Amino acid sequence: MAEPVSEALSPSNAALLLIDHQVGTMNFGITDLSAMELKNQTLLLAESARAFGLPVILTASNPNGPNGPVFPEVLAALPEVPVIERVIINSWKAPRFVEAVKKTGRKKLIMAGVSTDVCLALPAVSAARDGYDVYAVIDASGTFSQHALMASMFRMSQAGVVIANATMLVSELLADWSSQYAEPIGKILGARVPNFGFVAASFYHRPAK
Repeated sequence: MAEPVSEALSPSNAALLLIDHQVGTMNFGITDLSAMELKNQTLLLAESARAFGLPVILTASNPNGPNGPVFPEVLAALPEVPVIERVIINSWKAPRFVEAVKKTGRKKLIMAGVSTDVCLALPAVSAARDGYDVYAVIDASGTFSQHALMASMFRMSQAGVVIANATMLVSELLADWSSQYAEPIGKILGARVPNFGFVAASFYHRPAK
């Protein structure tokens, strides 16, 4: 199990892992949040990761079968990121996936997956056991019942995984409204989080010289 997380997330120490955000998995039977909310929060992570320059890893389970391809909007947000295809259920057991994570050199992993109880929870727990600081983004993941959601959060928490939401983690990565990331991240938050645009603009806007 990973030690308790102490160092804050930053653009220099984190990577984003999006697991099985596929047309079939996102649109079939998710009940803990709507498909629109799930897609929106996933895009908040993807667009923010690109703005921060985070390494991103995409993986899809059996994309030629009923799960379908990765959602087109996610691919459009991350056009340079290849999709690692696999048939292994727990992506942390797939050698190509784990090798891609190791190549990032990052020990803090922001993870989201569909479904929460399988595609997110299983690799999150496995990565935490291997010494990574794992942040499970619940509102960029989805599952088939509230019982499955609660079981997922309890199991991940017991393994030392940090349970979080997308806005929380993007804000932690930003850290300072005077940073170089303030304006692009503020615009992304404004577009993806209701009523956030006015708050963000009040911080990063600077009068014209």
